[in-house]
Amino acid sequence: MKIKLHLTPLVAALSLAFSGTAIADKQLGEVTVSSGKTTGAKPVLRDEIIATESLGARELEKTGATMLTEALDKRPGISMQVECSICNVRNVVLNNLPGRYTTLLIDGIPIFSSVSTAYGLDSVSLGGLERIDISRGAGTSLIAPEALAGSVNIVTRRPTKDELLINQQFGSYGHLNTDLFGAKAFQGGALTANFNHNQHDTVDGDDNRISEYTGYKRNLGGIGFFVDDLGGFKVKGRFDIVDEKRMGGAMGTDYNGVKANGSGNPFDWSKGQNGSPYAGGWIVPDTGLTQDYTDGLAGMSEIIFTDRKQFVSSATHKLGDGTMRFAVGYAKHKQDSFYEKAVYKADQTQYYLEASTQQPLGETLVTTGVTYRYEDLASVGTDASGTPNNGIDNYKYRTPGVFLQGYHSFLEGVVEVNGSVRYDKHNVFGGITSPRFNVLWNHNHELNSRFAVGRGFRAPTSFFEQDHGILDTTRIVRNIDKAEISDNASYALSYAEDRLAWVGSLNYNRIKNMALLDSGQCDNAGVIGACSGAPGEQAVTLFTSARDKVTVIGGDLTVTYKLTPNLETTIAAEHFKYQFSEAGTLAFARPETRAYLRLDYESGPLTGMLRGTWTGPMDLAKFYDYANNPRYNFDGTRKMDKSPDYWVVDLRGEYRLNKQWSAFLGVDNVFDFKQSDKESMLWVDGSGAIDVTQIWGPNRGRFIYGGVKFAL
Repeated sequence: MKIKLHLTPLVAALSLAFSGTAIADKQLGEVTVSSGKTTGAKPVLRDEIIATESLGARELEKTGATMLTEALDKRPGISMQVECSICNVRNVVLNNLPGRYTTLLIDGIPIFSSVSTAYGLDSVSLGGLERIDISRGAGTSLIAPEALAGSVNIVTRRPTKDELLINQQFGSYGHLNTDLFGAKAFQGGALTANFNHNQHDTVDGDDNRISEYTGYKRNLGGIGFFVDDLGGFKVKGRFDIVDEKRMGGAMGTDYNGVKANGSGNPFDWSKGQNGSPYAGGWIVPDTGLTQDYTDGLAGMSEIIFTDRKQFVSSATHKLGDGTMRFAVGYAKHKQDSFYEKAVYKADQTQYYLEASTQQPLGETLVTTGVTYRYEDLASVGTDASGTPNNGIDNYKYRTPGVFLQGYHSFLEGVVEVNGSVRYDKHNVFGGITSPRFNVLWNHNHELNSRFAVGRGFRAPTSFFEQDHGILDTTRIVRNIDKAEISDNASYALSYAEDRLAWVGSLNYNRIKNMALLDSGQCDNAGVIGACSGAPGEQAVTLFTSARDKVTVIGGDLTVTYKLTPNLETTIAAEHFKYQFSEAGTLAFARPETRAYLRLDYESGPLTGMLRGTWTGPMDLAKFYDYANNPRYNFDGTRKMDKSPDYWVVDLRGEYRLNKQWSAFLGVDNVFDFKQSDKESMLWVDGSGAIDVTQIWGPNRGRFIYGGVKFAL
């Protein structure tokens, strides 16, 4: 009996050739456009077992996104979370879990780490992409078990003709974006090249001369290659380089001048909501006395230079009735940074190797493979006083793994089942097994259900971005011997017909052994505990695991309706509950509820997009642990217990002048809402020590941009 094999996104992660749907004779084909069910031209979910949202090139163009972080933001279950108000480190958050639990893949190859995602996600260009696939839940990627929250897979596009694309954009705050993409197609293959220059000034919304939005200058370049037949293999790959300089805190780009300015007070602490009674410093809440700021521009500035080179490639070959694949990834990531007088230089190397095969075994499609992942980090630096702390967060991980996956359809394709398991032998945390089970039930042509349960693991790293305070300690005390484990269960119900489509999902995520960094500890004669100021006492960072589990439960609903042939509307909402008992486990504020509204218009040469995102109140007292660590404004008053709800509205329009030229104009944050209008992102504790992480709202106000595009 012939069967129709519907391959899953797990298989897609294994191979670009595996990302299609096998036809009756079991020949595997490569997908070059989204295979998801659509309402008009808008994809809902890909027609695969795991609930996977695809953002195609057209969708990215409509929103005006210039980089990955902009493309993923403001979507149900997906957001960007800023984790420092002056360096603007930010991560992709899936299901409101910490950003380090989201794994980024390029053509199904994982080649990013906690170091490279801290600032590197802003450095992922959108040129030459076919689509971005987002899958939420532990274990959604068979080759990336560390994706405890889910995975984001960037799929490059194989050109079929010669292309030249030029996008020149100008915007507020000195914004400039130049995007170039070229392709040369030839018989049996293609070559691509892309370049992107993106820059933006620092932005100070409350006039205290300390930025909330970092300034940056970024250059990206890359080449890609596609060979349809190289000794029987279908080969694709790309090489990319990144060079970025960013600075937050002090305004401008005089990096050396800022580093050298280490005394006096160049700021005005009286500005902004609940500013200090005087410009030279702030009130110490515990005493009511004033504290002068004397550390110059350097004491409140963070400067990060990033240099990255990466290569990914895969080769697939027909093997009997199935396919085999080989994949390789390499990344060299260097970070040279200055954090409020502390110096930190990191050098990281990553390798990824994979060999896999997919074969029908009777009526079951079986995928097997082996992987090897290598990741190391070597750092040197000094604390703010100039004391060396070289190697404070060094690590070297080696992880060979094997995996097995089986797919089978029942009842003539009405029910499709996919089960997988992988085993990894980690050189530090030992053997770890990660199972996953998925079911797709096709109720009819329009309605289907997806059930999934799975487990993932992540080898925790002590990379300082989890806690800047690590740079002012002498060493890390590692009391951690277990990997972080995520158990996930999800259900999605989706419907799609000619004009109406909707999808609702429920997600349950439970994290065990969540890694914690506590940089407020001291070593007093070999006893690690609270700092007492005793002679000879040394500041240390305690690296440990949370005693209790962290659980995040959420649901979201997205409804899309085509009002007219040219006008489409989308309404969506999400609601989450958080269960955690230890401070620092979910360290940044998250809302319980968000709502999304969107209108898309397309008629002839004109396209337009209007979207609004409503963010509900956040329990700042809970997430920021006010009970044990109260936070204060510069005038000595307490920080808000709850943030206000707010809307952010964006709009964009584009007009095609002719076949080659088009012009566009957009406004982000139309009503100019920013957190600094309500509360500073800076705070002080009871003793008057300052920090930069009171974050719950937008760090930039209204942003106007426009430009032209040329396509040949």
